[in-house]
Amino acid sequence: MANITLKQLRYFEALARHGHFGHAAEASAISQPALSVQIRELEAGLSVSLFERGPRSVRLTPFGSEFAIRAREILRKVDELDDLARLSQGGLSGRLRIGVIPTIAPYLVPAMIRSLTRNWPSLDIHIRETTTPKLIAELEEGHLDTAIVALPVSEPSLTEVALFTEAFVLVRHWDDGGRPMPDRESLREMRLLLLEEGHCFRDQALSFCDIAAGRAKYGLDASSLSTLVQMVGAGIGVTLLPEMAISAEARSAPVVIGRFEDPQPTRTVGMIWRKSTPLAQELAALAKGLAASLAPDSPVPTSNGA
Repeated sequence: MANITLKQLRYFEALARHGHFGHAAEASAISQPALSVQIRELEAGLSVSLFERGPRSVRLTPFGSEFAIRAREILRKVDELDDLARLSQGGLSGRLRIGVIPTIAPYLVPAMIRSLTRNWPSLDIHIRETTTPKLIAELEEGHLDTAIVALPVSEPSLTEVALFTEAFVLVRHWDDGGRPMPDRESLREMRLLLLEEGHCFRDQALSFCDIAAGRAKYGLDASSLSTLVQMVGAGIGVTLLPEMAISAEARSAPVVIGRFEDPQPTRTVGMIWRKSTPLAQELAALAKGLAASLAPDSPVPTSNGA
């Protein structure tokens, strides 16, 4: 069998992840024909097909799926060797790939970057925004160094460190500002607007209202908190909002904010990373610094009905 190169493994992993030669080539910063040549050489050396080619996409063969698991593990270990070398040169520096979920990224990333560049000026920060399941997968595959998500994620291979806890508030149309705050039982009978499937904030809202997944009324889902607030402002229903998003979102629509009585619904925002990463000690120090600098400010005033 011909020798397998790291370059071939990286191109293979890109194609397996994107399922499209053009997209994989773009992500790998090479031409599509060059990527195709590398994949063909890899398959020739293995004497087996790794992909089923279709007119618009490719998919892994059964052998390709097994090969992908081992290839990703090899690439992750190689990246960890690079991390180890970076640490030997004097601490956390160079590229740091951070994932952030969409209900946190718009509100926390600017302050987070200011904090990181102030305390670790030699870092080259790369931000990736997507949902928690995708971030966990990319962490485990070595595509990210750390991620900021809602805890817990309860993955045995990952370390979790809490940064802060914040409350959820109720967003209602401006005309409802003088009405009493509904309790969670009343919320079950209201038109509760939610994020689409895949967002952990959706699951947290359903859990607080004690609504089974898939049984939320009306099925009006959105892809962002901003869209939810605009829908409330249009008189379509009500929604929940994390405290950090109030100043950015609640002023852009005719809505009022109400706080629930104790015990209020909350979420814990934290950092996660692979237990096996050589950066573990440095990421723990980074998390400690972020916890001190990113804690929410004092509560935003609520409506008269809160």
